[in-house]
Amino acid sequence: MPKLAEEYEDLRKTVEAFARDVVAPVIGDLYEREEFPYDIVRQMGAMGLFGLPIPEEHGGMGGDYFALCLALEELARVDSSVSITLEAAVSLGAMPIYRFGTAEQRAEWLPRLASGEALGAFGLTEPGGGSDVPGGMRTTAVLDGDEWVINGSKAFITNSGTDITGVVGVAAITGERENGKKEISTILVPSGTPGFTVSKKYSKVGWNCSDTRELSFTDCRVPAANLLGERGRGYAQFLQTLDEGRIAIAALSVGLAQGCVDESLRYVHERRAFGHPIGHYQAIQFKIADMEVRTHTARLAYHHAAELMLAGEPFKKQAAIAKLVSSNAAMDNARDATQIFGGYGFMNEYPVGRFYRDAKILEIGEGTSEVQRMLIARELGLSSL
Repeated sequence: MPKLAEEYEDLRKTVEAFARDVVAPVIGDLYEREEFPYDIVRQMGAMGLFGLPIPEEHGGMGGDYFALCLALEELARVDSSVSITLEAAVSLGAMPIYRFGTAEQRAEWLPRLASGEALGAFGLTEPGGGSDVPGGMRTTAVLDGDEWVINGSKAFITNSGTDITGVVGVAAITGERENGKKEISTILVPSGTPGFTVSKKYSKVGWNCSDTRELSFTDCRVPAANLLGERGRGYAQFLQTLDEGRIAIAALSVGLAQGCVDESLRYVHERRAFGHPIGHYQAIQFKIADMEVRTHTARLAYHHAAELMLAGEPFKKQAAIAKLVSSNAAMDNARDATQIFGGYGFMNEYPVGRFYRDAKILEIGEGTSEVQRMLIARELGLSSL
């Protein structure tokens, strides 16, 4: 692991201990019952994890985005559901309000979001839209006097239907530009607003302790002051949010990949075959060596992207590289760890079973692997050929 500054290492160790001592003993049962981990989230809030990159004047810890990434990695070493709950709440929920919100919006929402008292969500993806966000967007918001009237639906929205969900940022078409393209803006919709309906939880392959739902809006009215940032800048805001979020998802992916290494190293000393611990055999040794190489390489990639981001330098390409490499590492390591565990790796009671189920979405969420390759090629100037 790259050497960290003292304050980062202290944070990493604190979250590592929390994941080991608080999350690990209970997450298996919660995962099997598909229950949202309210008590774990409450304790994470008390630790200040939801406020890591939020300035102190807004109720946060005054840290930075890299600190958040370190926390996400350590949580994901044990469970990705808990990690994605934190990632979505901060990266997609709180950070857009901090980056683009008015003083009034920040004062209303950031203290609650930074403390974990409330969770934020970001309503972008739509049914049938997928990676084609502008082309697939159908949700509209029409200004009627001093209110926005929202109609449409969103799909696969994390943290949108918990008992403590406070607000959802909704991307919607608010008009048409002179060139005929859609004008997209973001509007804050508090939970419980009339006309805002949250569907039942999805039945998912993985992330079973994470809350993911479809949202619908039928003549949903919110004040005009709920516009987040400038009108017509919603798509640009979303692109910046996702660039940052890809570093966070890369950190989560590295955590899952590292968890596969951790569990495999323990198991190969315990499991015996043909008279020896299975770690005695070169086939197993090489498999774990490859897992470690993937994890280390992916960690370096997201550290580099975060370093550029914090320095205020361009980081779009590096974020895409980190997300692509890390999600691939997570998927490959989960497959190899399951193979090492054999039949036990197919059992949900073992962490690697959860890792295997949780890994695939990392190649899809917040930009598919194909989208990352498109972004990297574009940054290399290949799209103009």
